[in-house]
Amino acid sequence: MKILVAGGAGYIGSVTTQMLCDAGHDVVVFDNLERGHQPAVDPRAKFMQGDLRYKEDIKSALLAERPEAVIHFAAYIEVGESMVDPMPFFENNVSGSLNLMTAMVASGCKKLIFSSTCATYGTPDRIPMDETLPQKPESVYGESKLLCEKIFQWGEKIHGIECVFLRYFNACGATEQYGEAHNPESHLIPLVLQVAQGTREKIFIFGEDYETRDGTCVRDYIHIKDLAQAHILALKPGIAGAFNLGNGDGYTVKEVIDVCRKVTGHAIPAEMQPRRAGDCTALVADATKAKTVLGWDPQHADLSEIVESAWNWHRAHPNGYED
Repeated sequence: MKILVAGGAGYIGSVTTQMLCDAGHDVVVFDNLERGHQPAVDPRAKFMQGDLRYKEDIKSALLAERPEAVIHFAAYIEVGESMVDPMPFFENNVSGSLNLMTAMVASGCKKLIFSSTCATYGTPDRIPMDETLPQKPESVYGESKLLCEKIFQWGEKIHGIECVFLRYFNACGATEQYGEAHNPESHLIPLVLQVAQGTREKIFIFGEDYETRDGTCVRDYIHIKDLAQAHILALKPGIAGAFNLGNGDGYTVKEVIDVCRKVTGHAIPAEMQPRRAGDCTALVADATKAKTVLGWDPQHADLSEIVESAWNWHRAHPNGYED
């Protein structure tokens, strides 16, 4: 298929582009490079620089390339940032998605895979979390993604565009070529690995009084390659709707740090801090629907393997894509 990947110069977009190219697809990457990286674009893909906030950028790209499907990663993703400065999240995430849907209608593209998030659920009523949970986001970021889902649902209902919403849990790990290089970084595993690299003095743990096995928050970590594979499977005709993507196994913050210590051989000092507002006790996926409907079968669920792949990439790219 010919596929346009919006945000293909970012973390998840770069790996998905790599795997799409490996599978023989014709890939066009559309990215404004505001938070993505040109060296993260697989050289086998065609690169088009553009911004979803400018409707003519994406409309002209879709009319010129006429892809059979769009995979949409282009968004601001930092929850904390969204609660300090919310309006850019609505402008970039929501307005950008509206422009994308308008351009898809104009170009006749009938398939969309949307990078959504478990943050649309807010604090869940039960664990593990399946797709029947009510969506009640507790952050501007989560709200922006939910609004995007609603825009796309109306596009599906009125214009017949087949829409898939992949609600991620915690993406992590790397391939040999592409890894995580956010600036500033806010995700746990790369922050812990920065301590092992010597670029950070210690890691902070926010709260150890949660009702978990060691008092720290529990999260579900999913290897970036498994995440990318779900997008490829979702391209099949007749696939639509929402799918949670996670391994179904939760790890505490302390357990993640311990695995990083074992993989890196570094002591990784940790310091306790008070709880952060908005942190849920546990977020763990029930991915039964993805496994049943998509035929998704995660191959890299072991946390040690995930951390090792990230560690190998960070050692080979100590300055990220600035090397």
